[in-house]
Amino acid sequence: MIVFLKKLIIKIERQIIKLILFFRKEIVSSSPPPSGIDKETVFKKVAEVPFWWHSIDLGYGIVAPGHQGGIKHPTGTKNLLRNLKFPNDLSGKSVLDIGAWDGFFSFEVEKRGASSVLAIDNFYRDKLEHTESQGFEVAKEILKSNVQFKKASVYDLSPEKFGMFDVVLFFGVFYHLKYPLLALEKIFSVTKEMLIMETHYDPYYGNKNTPLATFYEKDQINKDPTTWWGLNKACLFAILRTAGFREVKVVYRYADRIILKAYK
Repeated sequence: MIVFLKKLIIKIERQIIKLILFFRKEIVSSSPPPSGIDKETVFKKVAEVPFWWHSIDLGYGIVAPGHQGGIKHPTGTKNLLRNLKFPNDLSGKSVLDIGAWDGFFSFEVEKRGASSVLAIDNFYRDKLEHTESQGFEVAKEILKSNVQFKKASVYDLSPEKFGMFDVVLFFGVFYHLKYPLLALEKIFSVTKEMLIMETHYDPYYGNKNTPLATFYEKDQINKDPTTWWGLNKACLFAILRTAGFREVKVVYRYADRIILKAYK
């Protein structure tokens, strides 16, 4: 009965959030983008990308039609940004963005002063309509960004191949991994200061002192067969400490999503 009530509450929370996002209006720039590309060309370049995940402000009031937060949801990406509580000033910081997709968060940390930003993605989403790095490259050109992109998996990470990063971003990837502890150990090896992680988690079972993980054999979560794991909060803390991080903090929780900061 308790688990049933928890699931009902989570379902209601998720619907409330969707309603809030539906009615929220974001401020977008009406000015030309940093590249100075004309409005007609920006429209054309955005339209040539068949699928956008991130809603990226590209100037002239044009926003890439991202799906994050719902089908072609105009506010889902910025809502996540608010919840992440990024530092306003990242001057001099090196940043790695894992699972960057169209690069919204990579471009955002660059705006906040990051000295170098590397975005990586391995485009495992074979059953979704995707276009590899096309969206990223279009946004990078329009925004005149210096963010670098590399096709790679989290399992490829090592200091020898990628170097070290002050801040690592890891959003919406963890639960898609078959080998989550290995992935966190790889991330730890390239982290100098802090990991910021956003993920699905399991708020239904166990308590704050009992680490539990649920394995999804099929498509139980959002009908997505690439979602493998749901860890409760205690398990997330435990696995991050086991990977080597000394301190873990919750930044934000809503429905069955959680944002964590882990410090080296």
